[in-house]
Amino acid sequence: FFFQAEDGIRDHCVTGVQTCALPIWTLAASDTPYEQEPISYSDPVLDDPVSKLGAALEAGTQVLEYEPGRGYLRSVLRALRIPESSQTLVFSKTSFQRDRIAPETPRAIYFNDDVYIGWVQGGDVLEVSAVDSQKGAIFYSLSQTRDEAPRFQRHTHECLQCHDGSLSQGVPGHIMRSVYTDPRGQPVLTAGTFVTNPQSPLRERFGGWYVSGTHGSQVTMGNLIVREKEHRQHPERINLVPNGNHTELSRFFDPQPYLVPHSDLVALQVLAHQVFVHNLITKANHQTRMAVRDQVAINKALGRPETEPLDSTRSRIRSVGEPLLRALLFADEPRLEASLIGTSGFAEEFSRKGPYDSRGRSLRQFDLQQRLFRYPCSFLIDTPAFDTLPEPQLDYLAQRMWQVLTGADTTGRFTHLAGEDRAALRGILREIKPEFARRWPSDEPPTP
Repeated sequence: FFFQAEDGIRDHCVTGVQTCALPIWTLAASDTPYEQEPISYSDPVLDDPVSKLGAALEAGTQVLEYEPGRGYLRSVLRALRIPESSQTLVFSKTSFQRDRIAPETPRAIYFNDDVYIGWVQGGDVLEVSAVDSQKGAIFYSLSQTRDEAPRFQRHTHECLQCHDGSLSQGVPGHIMRSVYTDPRGQPVLTAGTFVTNPQSPLRERFGGWYVSGTHGSQVTMGNLIVREKEHRQHPERINLVPNGNHTELSRFFDPQPYLVPHSDLVALQVLAHQVFVHNLITKANHQTRMAVRDQVAINKALGRPETEPLDSTRSRIRSVGEPLLRALLFADEPRLEASLIGTSGFAEEFSRKGPYDSRGRSLRQFDLQQRLFRYPCSFLIDTPAFDTLPEPQLDYLAQRMWQVLTGADTTGRFTHLAGEDRAALRGILREIKPEFARRWPSDEPPTP
């Protein structure tokens, strides 16, 4: 799901993403690493929530209900357990349905841990992306025309022209962008764009998005429409203060057609984190599996046992494992200068999902005063995509996380974690992720 695209690039991918203006034949599908063994991205065998819902529709064990004006949106959200409170609204023209998107008619995005849904007023299709535990992002559409047997349609290379680039870590993935937007919804490229990642300060986030919520003296690019020519040439002169701290959005557009009248600030922050970490998990999965594949081939050619470890394999595992570890532990998260408060109830609904340890602690509990979460370890560590990482990668991550959480790490890259944070995370993970924590020593380190 490409949450922000650039104008001047022809949009036709059904998942609401930009596609480059280069001819499709410039890169054959078989030339991409993820189309080869052991990934085989285009293989029809899938393991993501949307493919499972599709199978249930085929079997007749699940039905989707049509609603005039919104099509299958509400029914799909219920079937996939996606909360309506997760709604975020994009008013920049960044979907293949761009002609229907404008500041007056923003595109709605809904999400849970594994699935993203895009809905446009009067749109032809729902735009769908789901995370497959082995392949990464899988893209679908669902026709918004009433049908006795609605079915999801999968899309591969027409979407992957953009969804496997450097901005998605070189894997089938997702990208979240922040752009300056003119009154028609067109991105103002001359003013510059930002890719949202863990290091992005709040003031560079959410350009082209509506934002409902309060954030004190901090500023964002949310709710900003660039009207002055001077601002297009010198965006640093734009006063972002008047666009912030709005708890209702009816001054900008009519919210009545949408499921809820919100584009929740906390939901947007979670979305930004989740998009980036999903890509890193996919990259760690793909690169580790390919490293093991190559190790087997090299050892076989040299007449050695196939499982004999190679330094090159260890290096490849480390090269993708370390960035993932940093993202999981929020190592690059900017410190908040004021509290964040959303408007849709997303924070409360998200936190209730747990799981909780015996002391009532959860990785889904928010802080929102100085940082996003109370316990700085990503909730995505408790998802199928993480659980099915190859064993060598899980071993690496467990070893490194133990070093970090016990203070044995000497890199100086995790100084944001206080001693109480490290102890809390050790306790939480031992209870909610026992299969992962079994790789740790059984004894807790002595209290300093």
